Amino acid sequence: MGGLAITAKYVIEAEFEIDGVVEKPDVIGAIFGQTEGLLGNGFNLRELQRLGRLGRIEVSLETSDGKTRGRITIPSNLDRVETAIIAAMIESVDKIGPYNAKIRLSRIVDLREEKRKKIIERAIEILRKWEESIPESREIAEEVIKAVRSAEIIKYGPEKLPAGPDVDRSDTIIVVEGRADVVNLVRHGYRNVIALEGASIPKTIIELSKKKTVIAFVDGDRGGDLILKSLLNQVDVDYIARAPPGKEVEELTAKEIAKCLKNKMTVEEYLESIERTKKIKEERVLEKPIKEPFKLAEIPIIEEVAIPPKVVSLVNELQGTLEGVLFDKEWNEVQRVAVRDLVTTLQNTSDIYAVVFDGIVTQRVVDVAQEKGIKVLVGARVGNVVRKPLELTIFTFADLAEKFE
Repeated sequence: MGGLAITAKYVIEAEFEIDGVVEKPDVIGAIFGQTEGLLGNGFNLRELQRLGRLGRIEVSLETSDGKTRGRITIPSNLDRVETAIIAAMIESVDKIGPYNAKIRLSRIVDLREEKRKKIIERAIEILRKWEESIPESREIAEEVIKAVRSAEIIKYGPEKLPAGPDVDRSDTIIVVEGRADVVNLVRHGYRNVIALEGASIPKTIIELSKKKTVIAFVDGDRGGDLILKSLLNQVDVDYIARAPPGKEVEELTAKEIAKCLKNKMTVEEYLESIERTKKIKEERVLEKPIKEPFKLAEIPIIEEVAIPPKVVSLVNELQGTLEGVLFDKEWNEVQRVAVRDLVTTLQNTSDIYAVVFDGIVTQRVVDVAQEKGIKVLVGARVGNVVRKPLELTIFTFADLAEKFE
């Protein structure tokens, strides 16, 4: 494993067999060549290496009986899903040089898990030796542990937000309302937590949400509703967790915290639950069914925008993929991108006319579209959009299905 150029979280290990005699450069060249463009720019191995997301491809091999057998190792700093996709791409290589080849994944090593195991084993050893000489009660030990964890709270970012020590290291962060919430969660072992600490949304939180999975964990009261509304307007939130009705995050027990996080909802599920609740309340007042309270007609539409048939067909292809497609003014496909990377990609791309994606059209997406001069957005659903430029047309998948049926 020597010579890794990145701090890897995982290592992909695969074995191969080739029906002929080849050298290491042949194997590496085949991997780059046969995977290039296979799943779009987001999974270009050379680009991922350049960005420090993948390390060098290491190959060991030996030849016998006219065949070449060996092992491939690739360090990865991607997340679990992306690392699994890279492993599957490597397995798809079926020719090396002029010869047929078979590559099969042996395992994906979680280096962090290995490190955690060693830490746990060492901690157990230390405690056993300690307990032999120093008697202690469980209650005192638990209080000491909680005090130590509380002392681990740091000040994060220019705004010096209260946070746990693992905010930078973790792929996922838990965003809470205040310092007391951070203290409670860190005390119970949740070290990837950070607080808003105020009514406005800190820029640090907005920037973190662009590169990490975000769980918004708020109080089970009206204040929690207001915080969520503000978060969803400005932050790329992935999941929502709520304290039980009438309770605050800072007062929850370890069991209650775990249950709330286990029952977290996606943003889409949360918005749907809000709409269902609103609809039920309105039906009770009117004593008759009403139409869905939110309609696309509430957002001005430029009717002269012409959607080509191929784009209408693309909607069915995209559903359930969490992917998006960028088009130029002639409706030529420019790029495919994962929805979670959509905003970043748009910020770094120019001359895009339309975007069709399997996700929610949020205020953030609308703002970036306006900034980049994009004219058409087509998403699975429309979220809480309160500011929309007149020159931007927004459709949902359902709108297109209805319009072109």
